[in-house]
Amino acid sequence: MKIDILTLFPGMFEGFLSHSIIKRAIETKKVEINIVNIREYSTLPHKSVDDYGFGGGAGMVLRVDVLYAAIEALRGKDTKVILMTPQGETFTQKKAENFKSLSHIILVCGHYEGFDERILHFVDAEISIGDFVLTGGEIPAMAVTDSIVRLLDGVILKESKENESFQSNLLDYPVYTKPKEFRGYKVPDVLLSGNHKEILKFRKQASLEKTILKRSDLLEGTEWIDGKESL
Repeated sequence: MKIDILTLFPGMFEGFLSHSIIKRAIETKKVEINIVNIREYSTLPHKSVDDYGFGGGAGMVLRVDVLYAAIEALRGKDTKVILMTPQGETFTQKKAENFKSLSHIILVCGHYEGFDERILHFVDAEISIGDFVLTGGEIPAMAVTDSIVRLLDGVILKESKENESFQSNLLDYPVYTKPKEFRGYKVPDVLLSGNHKEILKFRKQASLEKTILKRSDLLEGTEWIDGKESL
């Protein structure tokens, strides 16, 4: 997979790309990630990328012609162009699963007051990471990239992906490590029993209970809430 990230602040990605799982995925060629400065595609004086919005209002607006030039310079036959914007559809684990099968993604990071609305004619999707506003699209682009890359084959253990939160509409089961007891709080006995059948049963039940307690909305319309799923 190839991911191109269009941004006005490439330096923000230095730490993101040089540590942990993302770094290893790049080194093992599971993914190619390119950070591209939008200013490189400006033909305006001083590499300008924004201007005052027509009709007045606070803040500067990113120009459609500069953004279009940057996108088209990178776009290929099978490219999906995604605009990072608080007005987009909320990003979910399901979307990450869908995106991981793509061969090439361009993530466009906004800044300032936003994009010239006409850029929407030249992108494939608008994505938000939640109902709040940030200073730019760089942090959302990192979040989306991280969630996709970790799903690629060979990046992390298959078992880790199968048992984590949001699989089968459930949150992940609780996990424990040493010490076996800490300030009166003990690791559940079943996890120390060595009985793998009972451990699996405990984890399924705990996962369901945690989801009901913390995110019952995930169970609406599922077999879990209808009582059909067997534990």
